[in-house]
This record gives sequence, C-alpha cells and structure tokens, in this order.
Amino acid sequence: MGTWESNIRRVTPYTPGEQPNKPGMIKLNTNENPYPPAPGVERALRETDVNRLRLYPDPTASELVKAIAQNKGLSGDQVFVGVGSDDVLAMCFLTFFNSGKPILFPDITYSFYDVWADVFRIPFETPALDADFNLVPGDYYRENGGIIFPNPNAPTGVECPQDVIEDILRHNPEVIVIVDEAYVDFGAVSALPLLEKYENLIVVQTFSKSRSLAGLRIGYAMANPELIRCLNDVKYSFNSYTMDQTALELGAASIRDTSYFNETIRKIAATRERTKKRLRELGFSFRDSKSNFIFATHENCPAKELFDALRERDIYVRYFPKPRIDQYLRITIGTDEEMDVFLSFLENYLNNRCHCSQRIDI
Repeated sequence: MGTWESNIRRVTPYTPGEQPNKPGMIKLNTNENPYPPAPGVERALRETDVNRLRLYPDPTASELVKAIAQNKGLSGDQVFVGVGSDDVLAMCFLTFFNSGKPILFPDITYSFYDVWADVFRIPFETPALDADFNLVPGDYYRENGGIIFPNPNAPTGVECPQDVIEDILRHNPEVIVIVDEAYVDFGAVSALPLLEKYENLIVVQTFSKSRSLAGLRIGYAMANPELIRCLNDVKYSFNSYTMDQTALELGAASIRDTSYFNETIRKIAATRERTKKRLRELGFSFRDSKSNFIFATHENCPAKELFDALRERDIYVRYFPKPRIDQYLRITIGTDEEMDVFLSFLENYLNNRCHCSQRIDI
C-alpha cells in the first residue's frame, strides 16, 4: 500500500435489512408494504413508451413534482424529489448542515443519520430519548448546526406530538429542522401544516412504505421555495438526472390514486391493531405504534432467541444488537394471513419454551 491509503475516506456503512428470497417465507423485517402498488401504476407501466428510455429524463421531474404538490396542497416550488427518501435526506445533510456546529438527532433513531454525518464530516450529538422512547424537547434547545428526527420514530414507532415539534422549531429559528416522515401515513399527524409558520422546516416523505414502491425508489422533501431551490442547486451540481423516466411516470400515477392509497392504509392499520392485541396476550410490551411496524419486547424470552427461532422458520423480523434496544424486535405489519402465521408460531414457541422450563425446574 502506498501513501495514497491515508487519503481514502473510510466510514462505517449503514446496514440495510436482510433481503432473503425464499419460497413461502414471511418477510416482516424491512417495513415494506404487503400490498401491491396502485392499479394506476400497473397501467402506467404497461403504457410506458420504451423508445423514450433512450432519452434523458426530465431533470426537473416536473410531472412528479406537480402530482405531489397537488396531493399535498402545495405549489411546485415547494417540492423536491429524489431517489428514495435516503437520497433526499443525504442531499439535505449536504446542503444545510455546514455550520461546523454539531447537528442533533436522537440516540435511538434511523441509523443512516450518523452514517451521513460521518461521510460528510458533519459533527453530531445524540440526545437520549427518555425511558419510554419519547423525544425530550429541552435537549434540543442547545446551540446546534441543525436538527433531524423521524416522526414516527424508527425503529420505535413512537409518534412525537405536534406541540413538541413546534416547540423545537420555536427554539431553533436559526437552523434547519428536518422531520423525516417515512411512516406518517399509517396514523400519525404530519408536520406539513407547520410549513406556513416556519421557514426553516423541511418535511421528508417517501413512496416506499405507504405507496408500495420501495423497489422504485422515490422520496421527496417539502419546504419553503428558497430551501427547495438550494436543494436543487446541490442536486444539479451532483447529478442532474437523479430520477429515471419510469420512476417519474409511475410515481405520478401512484400519488394520484388516492382511493387505493386510503384503502391500503386502512387495511394495514386494522391488521396492526389486531396484532398489538394478540402480542400483548402473548406477553409482549411496546409503545403504541403509529407506523406499519411494532417495536416489541417479551417479558421472559430474549429478543435474539426469538429472532433466531423465527428466522429458522423463514419468518424474518428485524433485530438491533444495540444498547437500550437489544431486547426488542421490530415487526413489520404484513397481510392478515402472514401475521396469523407469525403469531401462531410465537404462541407455539413460547408455550413450548415455558413447558420445557417447567420440566427443568422440576
């Protein structure tokens, strides 16, 4: 190795959820939507003009931006789109977190935040959530270079009340505050109405969860036009054609199909509430979730043991071997049929474990 080795940028990368591909598996580990995309998406895909793929896509993503703006009651200059919300958030880090002061995000949160901070050489601090996984607003009153947090939080699923978000905004008028709403559609309250009052607020959402398009990669930010202009300036300096032609067309078709969207959300929420009830009966505890997953711990059985047992049965959930959360499993809400299999396995496993323990004690 030469001296060039010292010039390599080295980071600890984000670890995505496992992506198995086995017949008959039940995949509840990456918070994907268990239902197909809107019928309009399939129609748009069938009608795609393949000949257009030889041309560059619209760098302004005007059709998709317009569709999002209409759906959200905004103007087009208040919307920025990217290749999934991860791309949008990375652009936000690159654009707005440059003061040299540490940015703030919770100690238990989306684990890509510290990766972006590291790769962009942004200092950061991680105020601790309280014992019930609530964000503590007073911890965000200190001097900082920007603030970001998910709502509902990931991986806990806990919703931050609107008054707490506004309190943080009031105490931080000189920095950008980003609310990452990847899961907001499943029952939480969006911070979007606060855009009218706070010019330093950015709200980020995605098509990956509630709109069943994780494989297509579409995310978007909503903010005042000046912040959107700054994001676009950085994007065009980085890669003018971030969104491909197919994603632009299918994304617009998806967000226009509001009736299908509402029906899918209703089904997932109903399955989530039924699953909560059964998990409590099986000895699990968890904070109330307003997302499409439940972050649960069992009173007697270690999380890693359950994770391994489920995996052997080709039922995949997410386990995080990290301080404070290493006794929790993050369980994505699947279809009713998938959740029935999952819950039945848990019941049998826990019953057998209990009986074996009793025999050993005797």
